[in-house]
Amino acid sequence: MMSPEITDPTFSSSNTVQDPASHQPSSPELTPTMPVSAPPPELQKAPKKSDTDSVERALPHAIGPEKSILSSMLQDPTEYVGLAEESGLTMDHFYYPAHKALFNIISELSQGQTAIELVSLTQILIDRGLLDKIGGPATLSEIYTYAPTSAHFHYHLELVQDKHTLRSVIDTCTAAILRAYEDQEEVPALLDEVEQKILSIREGAETETANTVKEDVLAVMEAFEKHLAGGGAPQGLNTGYKVLDTMSNGLKPGEMFIIAARPSMGKTSFVMNLIEHICLNEGNPAMVFSCEMTSEQIVQRLLFSRAGYSITNLSKGFKPTKADLQRIQKSAQEIAAAKLFIDDTAGISINELRAKARRKKKEDDIKVIAIDYLQLMRSTSKQAQNSREREIAEISAGLKGLAKELSIPVIVLAQLNRGPENRGGAPRMSDLRESGSIEQDADMVGLLFRTAYYAENEEQREEQEGIAELLLAKNRNGATGSIPLSFRAELMRFETRAFDSNNG
Repeated sequence: MMSPEITDPTFSSSNTVQDPASHQPSSPELTPTMPVSAPPPELQKAPKKSDTDSVERALPHAIGPEKSILSSMLQDPTEYVGLAEESGLTMDHFYYPAHKALFNIISELSQGQTAIELVSLTQILIDRGLLDKIGGPATLSEIYTYAPTSAHFHYHLELVQDKHTLRSVIDTCTAAILRAYEDQEEVPALLDEVEQKILSIREGAETETANTVKEDVLAVMEAFEKHLAGGGAPQGLNTGYKVLDTMSNGLKPGEMFIIAARPSMGKTSFVMNLIEHICLNEGNPAMVFSCEMTSEQIVQRLLFSRAGYSITNLSKGFKPTKADLQRIQKSAQEIAAAKLFIDDTAGISINELRAKARRKKKEDDIKVIAIDYLQLMRSTSKQAQNSREREIAEISAGLKGLAKELSIPVIVLAQLNRGPENRGGAPRMSDLRESGSIEQDADMVGLLFRTAYYAENEEQREEQEGIAELLLAKNRNGATGSIPLSFRAELMRFETRAFDSNNG
């Protein structure tokens, strides 16, 4: 049976296949059987070549596979429209404008639960004034019968996706080349931006793509239903501290949790207690950036704290018992088997940290990031060089942006100024050093302190030794208040403490 007359600008009236951009002969297998007429110029026109390309060259494309995919979707929409959606295929994957328009209509009909067949599709295109723009009824009929079998659907889908990836790489690299000429004073920021865009191409979607309200509603309702089914269990990552989990509802994706304290309050110990529970007890991959301590020191603390053995015993001449050695050995095995990644780069820049975090998210799907600590990081932008406050603001905004980009919680330690010592009491959010932007960017702010540090005399200091508190001063999505803790200095470990009104 002879195929109907086609109207496709891919072909010339002399029956020689033409590339829509380069006008060079293409594969003979696509040669039509009869003369054709071209559709209007607005859909005949191929995408422009790169402005930096001095050679006449079309962007990578696969017209035949595009038509084959559309043909399969029209012939068996129940099977192939769903497969296309599951694979993440969008109208942007198509090179040819007419194919973009047709795919968009098919997807719209599918989402509206409307039957997809040639007669009704033709009528919809007529009603919207699109039929002539895609080449008329002949082109639609030719696309419908283009694929005699759908056996090669997956292969053609892969070809179309690969060509789209190549076009995305060309677009990104072209933009990067132009930026490299124009923004020569912002090299670190440019590297960070280029890497982000390249990684987004690998992941198959640009990070700037916005969710529809419908998608957000479905996500919220799904989380709500899980919360109900779990009997009130935290929606985010469990921290191991029941009161904190209740007030925060867990550490949720996209949130930045600031834990601030004066020096020697134990903030590094506290954040490692959180990471220990999230990573070792709950089995979630985690990454720690330590700007102050080496990775070996971090692991030493973690190992002996988990084993319940005070490392100071060795310096005092006490040898570990057999039970001690067994606990230490068990802890070592558990830590070695865990997906815990520690980067101890001193003075790491925000751009470098974000690049490393993106790679780990891609390679190991990390679920949480901890940073010790914010004021030891740096920003390399030109504006940050002349203002420490601006530098901290850029770092804070960068970390919040990273939490949203990777959709994981980011825990950040920060230093407080001398306000608590001057007042002789609990810290406040206004004590955050060097920039109020930290307070603004954070979703939660926890102020960690140990009451013995502010005791008026030695007797009070002895009475309050080991009493600690995390004051949740800001909680964007929940309650604020005091979280009672106890601190075991010999193990560098914070534990839950029953609330004592006398020491509250």
